[in-house]
Amino acid sequence: MTARGAVARTPDAVTEKPVVCAGLVVSDLFVPPLDSLPASGELVIIDAPLNDVGGCAANTASSLEHLGIPTILAAHVGDDSHGDLVREKLRRKGVDVTRVTSSPLPTSQTVILPVRGDDRRYIHAVGANASLTAEEVARVARDSSIVVVGGFLALPGLSATSLAETFAKAQASGTCTILDVVIPHGHPDAKSDLKIVLPHVDWFFPNGDEALHLTGETDPVRQADALLGWGCRNVVITRGSDGALYSDGYMTITVEPCEILAVDPSGAGDAFVAGMVVGIRENWAVEQTLRFAAALGASATRGLGCTNTLFTREEAILVAESIATITTPARAGRKDS
Repeated sequence: MTARGAVARTPDAVTEKPVVCAGLVVSDLFVPPLDSLPASGELVIIDAPLNDVGGCAANTASSLEHLGIPTILAAHVGDDSHGDLVREKLRRKGVDVTRVTSSPLPTSQTVILPVRGDDRRYIHAVGANASLTAEEVARVARDSSIVVVGGFLALPGLSATSLAETFAKAQASGTCTILDVVIPHGHPDAKSDLKIVLPHVDWFFPNGDEALHLTGETDPVRQADALLGWGCRNVVITRGSDGALYSDGYMTITVEPCEILAVDPSGAGDAFVAGMVVGIRENWAVEQTLRFAAALGASATRGLGCTNTLFTREEAILVAESIATITTPARAGRKDS
């Protein structure tokens, strides 16, 4: 699938089929925004933290269900109280958890520490996410319109070779493949792993920090050029308060930021991906899809948690009308067909 300038389209636009989200599911503890990190031995009084479900796959699945898109989540949690909590919260969000499997490993957990005027800190335990395999993703993805893998590179059981094979088979059957990554600190093989997988990826969604880490380029256009050169068909680099950038090798679209009062940016990128899935699945124009995704992503930042403050579909469509995009020809056209 190549967007080629006008329409974001799945290889086989069968909207009756569900979307599959596979990957990271986490029991998150969200700390309210801090003025600064505590000094050694210092006690800081805060408002009550929020214990909620998070992780790329869970967030995107929850966002899609919120928008009325039937979605199946494939993931692992522990056979413990955190796993029970995650399943219950996902059910309340409308997510199909029949493919959320119990692992002998404990449920993955993350503590999120936001500091005003600075980026968040994450303290993460991999836990049950380590046991998810490409074979499980492939089984669930067989009858899907779109398969979204969220958190690749932070899923130790999901090798680059096995995921590439899974995606190649999915594409051959007409399923659109979408990849989102999480790059743990010090990951030694991120670049080489992605060069194996990206030739089988229709849409790739790194954030600006990840794109910098992978390509070494500071300019988002050059980042996109490099990532397209590794084989993916379309790339969207989400850039937080600086908006986003899309490229398919034929054109580049810069998405201006959505003006909104942000409290906690957790889940914004995952909601953005969900917004893109809606447009891809429903054959919207690329510019319309990007604006909708930007509005939805921004709405996730309005309170603590990843999906608790999302716009409705109607609200996101309305806000999207005010988001500007700038389309320019790519600096160098694609050499593939």
